[in-house]
Amino acid sequence: MEAQKAIAAKLLPGRDVTQPPAPVDAELWETVVVPADNRMTRERVALGKKLYFEKRLSKDGTVACATCHDVSRGFTDQRKTSEGIGGALGQRNSPTSMNAFLMETQFLDGRVPSLEEQAKLPIVNPMPNEQAAITAIKRDADYKDMFEAAYGSKPNYEDLARAIAAFERTLVFLDAPFDRFLAGHENAISAEAKQGWELFNGKARCMSCHEINPSNPLGIDNHFHNIGVSARTQNFENLAGRALDMLSEGGGMQTIDRLALETKFSELGRFLVSGDHSDIGAFKTSQIRNIGLTAPYMHDGSMKTLWDVMDHYNGGGETNPFLDGGIVPLELSESEIDAVVAFMFTLTDRRFADQNQTIMREQKQLAARKRPFRNTAMAEGKILPFEPEVMGTAQNLGQNPEE
Repeated sequence: MEAQKAIAAKLLPGRDVTQPPAPVDAELWETVVVPADNRMTRERVALGKKLYFEKRLSKDGTVACATCHDVSRGFTDQRKTSEGIGGALGQRNSPTSMNAFLMETQFLDGRVPSLEEQAKLPIVNPMPNEQAAITAIKRDADYKDMFEAAYGSKPNYEDLARAIAAFERTLVFLDAPFDRFLAGHENAISAEAKQGWELFNGKARCMSCHEINPSNPLGIDNHFHNIGVSARTQNFENLAGRALDMLSEGGGMQTIDRLALETKFSELGRFLVSGDHSDIGAFKTSQIRNIGLTAPYMHDGSMKTLWDVMDHYNGGGETNPFLDGGIVPLELSESEIDAVVAFMFTLTDRRFADQNQTIMREQKQLAARKRPFRNTAMAEGKILPFEPEVMGTAQNLGQNPEE
């Protein structure tokens, strides 16, 4: 964790955390982003930063927030799915904690409404551990002093979560080449990326869910969609019925958390939270800020490159009864796909510029060798989405033979 802390010190410049960060509207910050019971102070942010890297909060003392939200990896772990205590793999990809404070809900299924509530759940998964977590740190003199300075209290679970949330509100990464382009600097992005921006807002239909502008800097609609990821092998109706039976037995949020992270019911997405039939297989629209850093993509980490993501959308997703009506074949050419990808790499904050260029080269090389989600016939409308199954020629497009 020491290496991560050193990187964090460089990435997060000293600023007055009691004031809104420059890219964020001051009124939004004061009235929506920062809750009244957890106003931003230097002491709270300092405590939260220390806790973010604290492995003793986990059951076996091996996992911290920074394990799955690694500072050096775009505040993700760059794994297909997250790894917990004992090396156990979860069912979902870890989203970045950068800019998470601008999300209306947290987790890929939106099961909690705030960073404070989000910070609590990993501590009680796979079993209640909040008191053990507090016991592990309360004898530490530094923590005693820091809790007292931040909240006027001894170490406790509620203030622990508040402090982590306060620190996460400093993870503002909204200074990208794209922002300079929007501000009128024409040469801030390449001609190919400019073409990608036009396609993003037009033929590629990305802006249907990812409209991005100064008033919506993350490029999200704060809704949940079934976009046909990993849907081919799912009997959603059966899974949904069984999940409802399990949820009816009680356990509340902890049961939802367990089903979402540890079982095949994870594929039900938002349905586990809402119980709404229309939410089956639906997941939250992810931010596209810094997307170049956060591979692999989608809720299950099934796509290794942004070319895979574009191939998926270009083909109209995996057909299933709950597929969002806006997911249709796009008929994008190879050069148009390249342009949209080039645009998306302009959304990475300047502090990760070198890493962003390296990852773009690596993804491009990988895409040149293997494009497991490319289906040109489907994308061009030469066959309809249901035809491969009817004709007996369906491929398991989500599987990489090398895995």
